[in-house]
Amino acid sequence: MSDAGTIRFYDEAAKRFDTLRADGPVAPALARFMAQLAPGASVLDLGCGPGISAAHLIREGFDVTALDASASLLDVARRLAPEAHFVHAGFDALDAVAAYDAVWANFALLHAPRAEMPGHLAAIARALRPEGLFHLSMLTGTGEQRDDLDRAYTYYTPEDLRRLTEAAGFVELDAETGTQTGMGGKTEPFIALLLRRLP
Repeated sequence: MSDAGTIRFYDEAAKRFDTLRADGPVAPALARFMAQLAPGASVLDLGCGPGISAAHLIREGFDVTALDASASLLDVARRLAPEAHFVHAGFDALDAVAAYDAVWANFALLHAPRAEMPGHLAAIARALRPEGLFHLSMLTGTGEQRDDLDRAYTYYTPEDLRRLTEAAGFVELDAETGTQTGMGGKTEPFIALLLRRLP
């Protein structure tokens, strides 16, 4: 299920991205992710937002599919990464089977309700080819809440997130923790997991 308030915020926010560019440095987590991929690998950018990661992936020669529930953000992504394949849909629309070598879900699934997370992870596992790579970054904490911008958030402890990904058939390769400041100006802790689908 896609949350109407969250999508409404991102549709409105996209209007501020007319001058957004994707020619800056690659984020360290994305660089580590790309370093694990074979040349020309097929990558799903799940919750692609304005398409900065998709643009970097395209620039490195990967075959990118970019999915997002915000039509306005996808318009920005089409400008930044015109060579990508674009899908306007929520997370629950993912029904591909063994279609991708890797999935990049960077601070995207944190908008999904907790009850839907096991299903999303199972869908990602099905969409990946055996031993496919999966980057998952989430804010850490507990509970579900809406922020001051009317976006829905679900928080996980690292232990809970690891239990969920293991149950979905993933093995952990690497992890990074830190803090990030979001669009609302709040600084929060996060965990980024680099995972591989079991054969």
